[in-house]
Amino acid sequence: MVISVHGDVDPAFRAVREVFEASFADGQNLGAGVAVSVDGRAVVDLWGGVADAKTGRPWERDTLCVTFSCTKAATATAALRVAAEHGVAVEKPVVDWWPEYARGGKDSTTLAHFLTHSAGLPILEHPVSAAEAAEPGFVAQALAAQSPLWEPGTRHGYHALTYGWLLGEFISRHTDSTVGDYVRSNLGPDLHIGVPTTLLERVARLTFPPADEQQWTGDPAPISPESVRRMAAAFRDPESPIMRATLNPRAAYNDPEVLTGGWPATGLVTTARALAAHYRDLLAGDLLPRAVLTDAIRERVRGTDEVLGSTSAYGLGYALPSENMLVPAAARSSAFGHPGAGGSIGLADPDHRLSFAFIPNLRRDWLSGDRRAYNLLEAVYAAL
Repeated sequence: MVISVHGDVDPAFRAVREVFEASFADGQNLGAGVAVSVDGRAVVDLWGGVADAKTGRPWERDTLCVTFSCTKAATATAALRVAAEHGVAVEKPVVDWWPEYARGGKDSTTLAHFLTHSAGLPILEHPVSAAEAAEPGFVAQALAAQSPLWEPGTRHGYHALTYGWLLGEFISRHTDSTVGDYVRSNLGPDLHIGVPTTLLERVARLTFPPADEQQWTGDPAPISPESVRRMAAAFRDPESPIMRATLNPRAAYNDPEVLTGGWPATGLVTTARALAAHYRDLLAGDLLPRAVLTDAIRERVRGTDEVLGSTSAYGLGYALPSENMLVPAAARSSAFGHPGAGGSIGLADPDHRLSFAFIPNLRRDWLSGDRRAYNLLEAVYAAL
């Protein structure tokens, strides 16, 4: 099947288009979008392929797609913006504005602990349904009643789902808005954390590759063999922290109940264009005061992640290059953003004055040899 790629590319970045086109030709992509801005100017805006493998619906300019944990960066931006607007210091105790959170020995927890995955609440102890997850405040109330797995601030571990509901409680208590409503109103109208039902027909259908393409290869090499061993063991164990952190609530991300539910850690549905624009606007100082962003992208934690088993690193809400966010060498000293399950990523690089987003609907994994975003980023940096 011949796959058409559409959109615009600055001539200096034509290699990005070539890499993108090749990813369809060799079967690495089904449908996808990629966007890049440099110095605030769009230099790449491409899309192509199939949005729905069942129907053959093509990926159009306005096709939306789930971005999984790329959501966390938008939620972080929202929380940091609310904190700046309301004069809330990230190092102040959460109980100052959420008194019920003091239960279980969590009274020393700060907003910074939420943002750096250091709060010790990566796992929901009791089963939560998709319907309950969509109820404002339901999951936050459950988390307030739990005890942390570690003393807040002493370790960090990926709060894969709970991250969003913890920060969402901060946003709702200060703005009377859900994360989704706040993000659409203040960060970008095409950033949908909770898809309006009227837009569901524009959402790409997620697909998995054949089973033989899901085997972990350990390629490329930047992930250490020890991290690969720990991660492989964790994904085989249903009681491991990563499995318990990601499977409650259970979610099928093609399910309209989940797409419309507004899950604030994993539910962002958008275009590559809109996600790259989010990072462009961050760099321009349009979403956060520059001093706030500078502080937010300063490394706060780095090391073996208690949940993932690999090395992760975070500023305030934004992931930094590590085994959990693999980027080419040129991006490692200054990029920040967030990857998402299955291959999506959004990031900015203030030193190179660029923003980047890649969103596919064919869910691959880095440890299965997925180099789609990495290859695109290499082409972007080579063109600068």
